Amino acid sequence: MDYSIRTIRADEWEKARELRLAALQDPIAHLAFLDTYEDAVTRPDSFWQERAAGASDTGPGEVIQFVAEAPDGRWVGSVTVLVERPAGDAVLGAAVKVDQTHVVGVFVRPEARGSGAIDGLFRAAVEWSWALSAPAVERVRLYVHEENERAAAFYRRFGFVASGERVTLESGVGAGGVEVEYELSRPAA
Repeated sequence: MDYSIRTIRADEWEKARELRLAALQDPIAHLAFLDTYEDAVTRPDSFWQERAAGASDTGPGEVIQFVAEAPDGRWVGSVTVLVERPAGDAVLGAAVKVDQTHVVGVFVRPEARGSGAIDGLFRAAVEWSWALSAPAVERVRLYVHEENERAAAFYRRFGFVASGERVTLESGVGAGGVEVEYELSRPAA
C-alpha cells in the first residue's frame, strides 16, 4: 500500500492521541514506550493539543512528528524526532556531546507492518535530521529495549549500529530494563 509520509499539523491532536493510545495498547508496549495506556488515556485534551502543536510543522522546530497516512486518511504509523544539542538535556542516557537528533515514539499498526510504512517514516526522520543546520546534526540516535529484537532488527537493517551505550531504567515504566543505544552517523560529504 502507498502511504503519504508527512509531519503532523497542530489541529490533528485527536488523531495523534488515538495513534499514541493504540501504540500503548500494543503487546510489546512495555518494551517500547516509557508510558502506559492507563496514564495516557487520563490526560486532558489540553495535553494532547500542546503535544501536537509542539511536534507539528509549525512548532518551534525542536520536535517533529512524522506520520504514515493511508489513502483513506487513516494514520498507520508514526515516529517523533527530538533535536538534542550539547547545551541541552539528554532525553535518555549520557550527556549530549554532539549535535544530534533522537528518534522516539516509533509505532506502526500491526496490520501495516511489513508494508514499507516504517521505512518511509525513518527515511523522513533521517532526511529531516540531516537537513538541520546551525549547527548541522552529526548523528541520529535511538534506544531500543534489549528484548525488543523485532525493532532492533529493523534499526540494523536501516543502517543503525549499536553505539555501546546501555542504560538501565531506574524507575517508572520498564524499571530495571536495559535500553541499548543505536546510532546512524552523518554520511561523508
